[in-house]
Formats: sequence, C-alpha cells, structure tokens
Amino acid sequence: MSPRKNQSQTKTTSRSKATIKRPGVMNRLETRYSEHLESRREAGEIVRWDYEPEKFRLAKATFYTPDFRVVTTEHFIEFHEVKGFWRGPGGQNGRTKLKVASELHPYRFIAVQWKDKAWAYA
Repeated sequence: MSPRKNQSQTKTTSRSKATIKRPGVMNRLETRYSEHLESRREAGEIVRWDYEPEKFRLAKATFYTPDFRVVTTEHFIEFHEVKGFWRGPGGQNGRTKLKVASELHPYRFIAVQWKDKAWAYA
C-alpha cells in the first residue's frame, strides 16, 4: 500500500495576475511609467515627478488620488493616471473621477495608457 499523500501536495493553485492596490506601493505598470518619467527628468523634459503625493476631495465622501504629479519645465503641474485599460466598472469609475477632478481643480489631469508598446496620453 502506498503512503497517503497530503492534500496540500495534490492540490494545484492558480495565481491571478491581478494585484491588490496598496496605497503608496506601485504596481508593475506604474513602476514602468515611473522609469519613463525618470528618463524624461534626466533628459530635462520635466523638472520632477512624485508618486501619489496628493489626494483630491471630489464630493462629500469621494476622494481621488492620482498616480503621479509631474512638474513640467514651464513649472505647470500635471497629474497623470496610469491604466493598462479603461473598461469595466473600475475603468468607468476612474474616468469619472479624472473628469470631475479636472472640472474642480486648476491642474491638468492626463490619462496615460501603455498601448502598442508605447505610452499613449489622453
């Protein structure tokens, strides 16, 4: 008679590619974009960038934290929101918050997406 296998040895687990977003911790796409921003800073195209430096109040119990604050060489402040895609309920929520933030605050809010092996800005 063969020894009985432990149940944990016979089960296989699948890991989801989705990650849980923790405040102040970049995901892979945000890390890639931060590297892009750093190369732009080193080239003198922007003055500086910061990750999740501010939280904007949009309504009584609604807040929005953009991914990046970027200071241009003209010293304008832009906020960049990085997404792999903008579909589903979360994507619509993100678009809505971006639109409301741009209507309430005097900054430029930019949607950034990795598309066709390049950064696309909207």
